[in-house]
Amino acid sequence: MSKILIADDEPSLRLLVKATLSANKSFELLEAFDGTEALNKAQKELPDLILLDVMMPGLSGFEVCERLKNDPKTKNIVIIMLTAKGQQSDRDWAISVGTDYFLTKPFSPIELFNLIEKILIKGGKEAKATNQE
Repeated sequence: MSKILIADDEPSLRLLVKATLSANKSFELLEAFDGTEALNKAQKELPDLILLDVMMPGLSGFEVCERLKNDPKTKNIVIIMLTAKGQQSDRDWAISVGTDYFLTKPFSPIELFNLIEKILIKGGKEAKATNQE
């Protein structure tokens, strides 16, 4: 079973993502409501993938990602950055701290589901979202 951490301060977004991903019974879903909780849960639970919002109370998604990618214990966790900040400078920053994929809000739940299935089930990393428009 693949473990996915959904880290976003918006309860409605966490609910949408949980509803989208619950169709696949092989996903164990965890939640975090701010950056500090996301970092702590990631370090404790070692999820296979993190859906990480950029703008959260406490630590930003950029800070969480950088800390996780610099830690040998968590550096291989796949991180999909979900953000309303879609400027090229935000993408560049996300890439510089180690983000594996980048999706701009609003995003298609189907697109998110397909990307996660491709990563976790099919093991594909050929189409990185950091390079998508």
